[in-house]
Amino acid sequence: MGNRPIIGELFLPSPARVAQVTLRMILDGTLGHALVASVTRIVLAFLAAAVVALPLGILMGTFDPIERLIDPITAALRYMPISAFIPLLILWFGIDEAQKIAFLFLGVFVYLLPVVVSAIRAVPQELVQTALTLGATRLQVIRTVLVPAALPEIFDSFRVLNAISWTYVILAEFVNARQGLGYLIQLSGNHLRTAEVFSGILVIGAIGILTDKTIRVINDLLFPWREVEHDE
Repeated sequence: MGNRPIIGELFLPSPARVAQVTLRMILDGTLGHALVASVTRIVLAFLAAAVVALPLGILMGTFDPIERLIDPITAALRYMPISAFIPLLILWFGIDEAQKIAFLFLGVFVYLLPVVVSAIRAVPQELVQTALTLGATRLQVIRTVLVPAALPEIFDSFRVLNAISWTYVILAEFVNARQGLGYLIQLSGNHLRTAEVFSGILVIGAIGILTDKTIRVINDLLFPWREVEHDE
């Protein structure tokens, strides 16, 4: 009686049990396959969002007419719950990988685009005017002044977008997924394997922290002068 836990393992498994289950899933490859599937979806969606948001954001931040045309549409998207688009994405892309990547793309894009616009507009006008005075064309100003000056802030935002991606990938993998950490968590929950649910959640948290620190290190290596500015 005295050794009986207050809360049963079904509702709150012990740390030892979660560690045991995690080790088992690592050894049998379950966790590795799920992690690879989730990371692949995030990377593909992130790259697609960057390919669209970076040039569009640069144009919007540089040319006011383009921003006035596009911003009302993209601004409205930021206030809508991305999960509400799942039925439409299923209708347009089906229930396989394309739908999941499109969902993650949308989740990253609506946050990345305003960051790019803001970073471009935050570049000191003195730099722009100096380049124009020296005879640079508008395209040259964008390529040699605006983009290099805005890149550190844009890259730094990837840390937040990384967290957003890991949040949305769980939702994406609840829809007809056959692999992925979200699918693993859902399947474990359906079968009342609570320790596996906790294991999946902890792995996502650990991967999120690891990728956040990796992005920070890369940011410091690519843009070392930002550290000097912060120290001052």
